[in-house]
Amino acid sequence: MTEFTLPKNSKIGKGKRFAAPTGASKVRSFKIYRWNPDDGQNPRTDTYEVDLAKCGPMVLDALIKIKNEIDPTLTFRRSCREGICGSCAMNIDGTNTLACICAIDDCKKSEVPIYPLPHMPVVKDLVPDLTHFYAQHASIRPWIRTQSAPPPDRERLQSPEERKQLDGLYECILCACCSTACPSYWWNGDRYLGPAILLQAYRWIADSRDEDTGARLDDLEDPFKLYRCHTILNCTRTCPKGLNPAKAIAEIKKLMLLRKGT
Repeated sequence: MTEFTLPKNSKIGKGKRFAAPTGASKVRSFKIYRWNPDDGQNPRTDTYEVDLAKCGPMVLDALIKIKNEIDPTLTFRRSCREGICGSCAMNIDGTNTLACICAIDDCKKSEVPIYPLPHMPVVKDLVPDLTHFYAQHASIRPWIRTQSAPPPDRERLQSPEERKQLDGLYECILCACCSTACPSYWWNGDRYLGPAILLQAYRWIADSRDEDTGARLDDLEDPFKLYRCHTILNCTRTCPKGLNPAKAIAEIKKLMLLRKGT
């Protein structure tokens, strides 16, 4: 199971158990990490029994049911319910994934453990603090950078072949599942950009419309920003969109070697 970061000097305590209502016909338990920075208590795990006969099929459905019908104090992020916004990223049944596309029936443990994304500061309950992650994304200047004047009568165009180079890159939703599954990011997250941001960096390097490849590579030529990747491949295994951040990182490294004439 992937680890997660606890508040400093704290331990997980034994939490409450919320029993299923009388007459429930299909009960499944969810063991959920709870921590409120305002109550002065240590983190704990509360267990909620949910009647799946009256619940949608996804883990997010269970979380919404728990919040609406059992415990309104439970805190988590969610938005699209379509696997395209990344808001509900969390560690479910030992894997970083999106709650909205994680089927309850696919969870192997009888009591499904749900924790915030690993090795991130926790804001409250299942909500991680992504401030540093977003600052790292901003640092790569994730937009088309050009020197030439734009065409006067049309957009900057790509051929179908050039557009195809972005497949497997543009689909990244910045959910942070891959970066928070990466041991190198756990150890060096203050300086190593991590798989999500490096995949995003390569997305702009690979874009035929961008004219600042040299500067982008210069920015990544750093012992920590890029080269802390040790090809552990946790990033690729856990990506809920089926992307391959490790391959994107390898492509950046290849370009670094080519520019050095190696």
